[in-house]
Amino acid sequence: MRYKDIRKECEELWAKNKYYVLSKSHKAYLEIRAYLREKEPDVLWVNKKIQEARDMKESKKDFSNAVLHIWGYFKKEASIMEKRILFDILNEYMEERSGQTVVIDYVNTLLKKYPNEYLEKSTFLTGE
Repeated sequence: MRYKDIRKECEELWAKNKYYVLSKSHKAYLEIRAYLREKEPDVLWVNKKIQEARDMKESKKDFSNAVLHIWGYFKKEASIMEKRILFDILNEYMEERSGQTVVIDYVNTLLKKYPNEYLEKSTFLTGE
């Protein structure tokens, strides 16, 4: 496989998984992002790091950070009420009055109303 193809495969894999990794560990997110700036990335290494993130326990702070990054895709179009609902749901999650699924379901509701091809492929939102 040519270098260009390997880089493209790594970038596509990262694009699908970066918010998921961010939701688990900001440190792992930064590590993978820095690695991908290297000249010759390895798909197996990226896959391994993504899998390691999958195996990490939940981090409320990192999950919230990922949701806030994703909110950036909607903030110009979403209404004040939609913003309030998202932030209320996120706050309930942070206070352990609801789970991640509630937050992700609402973000997916926003995604249906305000389509974004990039986010639609995100494993953070699809659960794949």
